[in-house]
Amino acid sequence: MSGLDRLLLALGALAGLLGVAASAAAAHVSGADSLKIAAQFLLFHAPALLGLVALTATGTTHRPTTRLAAGALVLGLTLFSGDLALRALHGTPLFPMAAPSGGILLMVGWLLVAVAAFVPLRRA
Repeated sequence: MSGLDRLLLALGALAGLLGVAASAAAAHVSGADSLKIAAQFLLFHAPALLGLVALTATGTTHRPTTRLAAGALVLGLTLFSGDLALRALHGTPLFPMAAPSGGILLMVGWLLVAVAAFVPLRRA
């Protein structure tokens, strides 16, 4: 497994950890609907990231495209969930349009997953 794959694996695990933490925090903060959404997105995407790393490790999908998809998901999660969590906990946004930008990156990431399924693999 490459260093990049190990980093993506660790970031997927971190997404799961942060999803659990955000869920717990949302249970103690009144009116924290956006924090719950951030937690859900983190928890939904954490196993997807782990799966993408597994796909690259086994050579099942086109590695560069799959890694790009995982990177887009990580960046999208950071912007989307980070913005929602910051707004819920501190009342300030990450930066203007962070959540919509993150949402678009998440959609791009999923599109790249679909593309990776059809990009031909080179077999030696």
